[in-house]
Amino acid sequence: MYRACSRCGKIHDTNYKCNKGIIYKGGKERDLRKTYKWKKKSIEIREDANYLCEVCKDNGIINYKNIEVHHINKLVDNPDELLENENLISLCSYHHKQADKGLISKEYLQELVAKRMGT
Repeated sequence: MYRACSRCGKIHDTNYKCNKGIIYKGGKERDLRKTYKWKKKSIEIREDANYLCEVCKDNGIINYKNIEVHHINKLVDNPDELLENENLISLCSYHHKQADKGLISKEYLQELVAKRMGT
């Protein structure tokens, strides 16, 4: 049996769940990022990286604009790695988006973290 979807206007099977217009609010992971411990760790990672994007730096570019801290292994998969240095890397917003989309490999990011930590 089919019906018109109130979200997108298309015709779907009655068992189909349309996600059109649903905004992801971050769930538990978002709450973890609001803690004092996370904010302190985020500053520590940026300071260790000299407030530079580690991917840009590896490519010979000095970029200190829009620096964010990225979790290599997503918090959804393992929230216990929220504050693990080996799972955190300093990236510019452009490379952060690429890493989130999987366009930058986790292995490469882990290599950069190892360089930063001197291991």
